[in-house]
Amino acid sequence: MEDRIGQGVRSAPGGEAMIDAAPSRPASPVLMDRPFGDGDITLLRHEVSRLLPTVGVTGDRLSGYVLAVNEVITNVVLHAGGRGRIVLRLESGSVWCVVTDSGPGIPEGCLDDHLFPGTDEIGGRGLWLAHRLCDEVTTATGPIGTSIGLRMDLAALS
Repeated sequence: MEDRIGQGVRSAPGGEAMIDAAPSRPASPVLMDRPFGDGDITLLRHEVSRLLPTVGVTGDRLSGYVLAVNEVITNVVLHAGGRGRIVLRLESGSVWCVVTDSGPGIPEGCLDDHLFPGTDEIGGRGLWLAHRLCDEVTTATGPIGTSIGLRMDLAALS
């Protein structure tokens, strides 16, 4: 079997080669997909605040999720070269916000989500807050960039 751009080649029962399309995945509605820089933080915060009530996110859950998104995009601007990409989408009964950058990666000591930064430390609370305000936080980081996913379960809002 050979795989070429999402297609598999297999033999049909009669020995004739057939091409099967890759299993289709239901399209996830994308609410926002755009690059951003340091001048966009406030605009993005307002845009996320405007979009989430259209899918049922309101009240404290809205405020908490917007704060988590704000913290992550601010980290990109301050620590990862100042530019990134934000994608806000619906998937499998959840709203996901995925923020990516091309920075140097997150230092290992900053990934301990259960450790609250000391009261004498300036900063260091963004990811800690995100872990407390979202139903799930995913992180992929390395020397060529970081991707952070923030998930809120829409069923929990009912």
